[in-house]
Amino acid sequence: MSIIIREIQPQDNAAMAVIIKTSLEEFGLNIPGTAYFDESTNHLYESFRIPGSRYYVAAEGEELIAGAGIYPTKGLSDDTVELVKMYVASVHRGKGLGKILMQKCIATADESGYKSVYLESMPELAAAVAAYKKLGFELLDKPIGDTGHYSCSIWMLHQICS
Repeated sequence: MSIIIREIQPQDNAAMAVIIKTSLEEFGLNIPGTAYFDESTNHLYESFRIPGSRYYVAAEGEELIAGAGIYPTKGLSDDTVELVKMYVASVHRGKGLGKILMQKCIATADESGYKSVYLESMPELAAAVAAYKKLGFELLDKPIGDTGHYSCSIWMLHQICS
């Protein structure tokens, strides 16, 4: 069965919330200051209706298996967007799906006129951080913007070269 990447739909909210929360639980990151406690995690479709945002899901048949989006987070400069809520269900990790979603998000950011993509992560998600570096994200010394994810201690920025 092939995997389809598409924009999130209202009926995808519950399945994506499960993927995000289960992923964070796997790494012991179901703690305050993470997406686990974001109200938007339960309402992704509605959260991504604002201009400058977009959320993609990966589906295999009827089953959602991953998602990632871009969001013009409060406090970021107008030419920077945040890569947000990028999660892949555990049985589908290591197959390049995260890379495909990140590339789709970076391309969308570029098409939308953004010059850079920001993200926040944690040391426990070392495989994801390594993947970010491979796609050109560089480490920052401190956070930018106002994400509310105060438990994140890794901050990265990708300059879009279009």
